[in-house]
Formats: sequence, structure tokens, C-alpha cells
Amino acid sequence: MTVDGALARVIRSAGRRAATAETEVCELCAARVAEGHAHLYDIGAARVRCVCGPCSVLFADDGAGRYRLVPRRRLRLPPVDTGVLGVPVGLVFFVPRSDGTVTAQGPSPAGAMRWEVDAAAWRRLAGTVPQLASMAPDVEALLVNTVRGLDEHWIVPVDDCYRMIALVRREWRGLSGGGRVWPAVEQFFKELTERS
Repeated sequence: MTVDGALARVIRSAGRRAATAETEVCELCAARVAEGHAHLYDIGAARVRCVCGPCSVLFADDGAGRYRLVPRRRLRLPPVDTGVLGVPVGLVFFVPRSDGTVTAQGPSPAGAMRWEVDAAAWRRLAGTVPQLASMAPDVEALLVNTVRGLDEHWIVPVDDCYRMIALVRREWRGLSGGGRVWPAVEQFFKELTERS
């Protein structure tokens, strides 16, 4: 065997390993997943898991089990007065939980910041905005962006919110965010589209 032949084998092998590492797999059965794959919310771990089609059907629960299927619905809302919820940030998402609590989370350079929201205040707000009362607990969020003069309010799947957190974390520079983070956030909201 020549050195060139051995080197070519090593390069091909490394290329196959890199291609396999970049391919997303189901976090429950390890099958490859398509680009637009489903997600399950793991109640116990409080995280979103990538899943294949069969696992999304098999493990999705009616709301009583460990996993909840993350819906695909996105609904743009008219402005919602979230000031009554007592969260003083302009880029935040609110998630009603199956236990009746409500959390607010906002992106930061270190990941998500999290607050508990007064559940009674949330119920009062949902009484004035009927779409909020229709949200699926744990897996849908009210996503709000009032930063830099914007007034965006959406009901979205929680995986959209985690994508936004990852985007902020990736683009943030220095103390104030730098010049890349806010244009990236604005682009994120421009690319949101309604779907049922």
C-alpha cells in the first residue's frame, strides 16, 4: 500500500465521520431525521428533543406523560399588553405550564434568563386575548419583541423560542450586543410565518 492510498483512505474516512456527525438523529431511537423534523418537549428534563416521525407519534402524549409533541402553529397577534405580567424586558417569551404556573424567558449572552410570572395576571390577560387561552401548555409560547421600536407578538412553538435564544447567544458581542445581534433578531421575526 502506498502512502497516497493510505492518506486517501484516512481523508475519506474523516469525511464520512464528519458527514455523519452533521446529520441530525432522533434523540429517542437514533434514526436520521429530516430537516423539518418534529420535536418533543421532555417535561422531566425541561428541554426540546429532535425526533423522527414514528417516535413523534409513538411518544407524543395526551398531556399526562413525559413527552409532549411540540405543535407547528404560529399565529401573529395584535399588540398584547404584556406589561401587566411584570417582566421588564422587550424580547421575551411566556410559557403557560401544565401545573398552572407561567414562566417568562428572555435571551442573554449566556442563554435564557427565566422568571416566574403571576399566574393570576396571566389568566386575566388570557381573558382579554382569547388566543392566549388556546395555547398548549409547556409547548407553545407567547413570543414578544418590543426592542428598537418593534411591536411583534406571536404564539409560536417553544422550539422557535429556543432557536431565538441560540441566535442571540451566537450573535452577541461585548456588553451591549454589538452590531450583529439586533439585525439578526429583526431578521428572525421577519422570517416568522403564520401556519396552523
